Amino acid sequence: MTHERDRKSLLAINLGLGINILLSIVKTTFGILGHSPALLAEGINSTSDVAYYIAASVFVRMANEPADREHPYGHRQFESIASLVIGSFIVTTAVAVFWDALDKVWDFVDGPATSQGAHPFALWVALATVAIKIFLSWYIRNLGRETQNPVVDALAYDHRNDLFSASAASIGIFLGQRGYPWVDPLAGALVALLILRTGIFVLRESSTDLMGVIPSRDLAERIANLLKDVEGVKQLEEIQAHRFGPHIVLNLTIGIYGALTVQEGDRIASQVEDVVMLSIPNVRRVHVHYHPAEKKNADLTIDEILEQSKKHTSPYQPEFYE
Repeated sequence: MTHERDRKSLLAINLGLGINILLSIVKTTFGILGHSPALLAEGINSTSDVAYYIAASVFVRMANEPADREHPYGHRQFESIASLVIGSFIVTTAVAVFWDALDKVWDFVDGPATSQGAHPFALWVALATVAIKIFLSWYIRNLGRETQNPVVDALAYDHRNDLFSASAASIGIFLGQRGYPWVDPLAGALVALLILRTGIFVLRESSTDLMGVIPSRDLAERIANLLKDVEGVKQLEEIQAHRFGPHIVLNLTIGIYGALTVQEGDRIASQVEDVVMLSIPNVRRVHVHYHPAEKKNADLTIDEILEQSKKHTSPYQPEFYE
């Protein structure tokens, strides 16, 4: 399963890399020869895409490295780091496109800018880019759902951004050929805002993975329902989770009957581990702490269980790091 996931992730990256190399050459060439600033800007955008697709490829290959002594859970966090890099590139691209668009709009308002319209072939190149990006957005998004890889999800969003950008360029080239050149930079500014929104979303999602936030309510409810069927578990008191790429490591605290022996408690804890790992495929490891059930924890809600993780977190003590 992991091998198939890695294969599909690299397919998404390599497919996007190859197509963006081709598009960067074609759009830059015909942007210059066809006197189309919009298409030339698209070519530059595709060239920048090539750079971070190469970075994504490096990070994903590093994420495929097996676990070792220093990284017992593997190197899957590199996927979230790669997603963070892609999100940073997307935000940078959005700011650059927006600034350039405002500069061009000002030139038209101020009067010095003129345009005779681009060569007709430039419009066909832009429209072909739209068609290609429609397919890639759909295909890579499906691969993202299959692999649950944040890198692939980020690349799907990037293809969607390229679709918006190429559509705006097509509209700008079309109307520029008919005497409305100011439409091109205005559409570019609007597209830049959409790209910025996507970049911030990608950064937020990848940062969440790296920060190891508490498990979602859905995951907590699923675990709580699983433990109801485990004989000997009186109550679930605490859930902590940490993401490692697609994998999750869980720390559970359960309450059991206080008169049981250590051996019986260990048997119940092992059963809890087996049930959770067999029922939730992306759980890599489960650590179970058990102690005598307490009356005050008899009817904890899911929100109260999730809140327990905050109560047992050590306060930040900077002197330990000096």
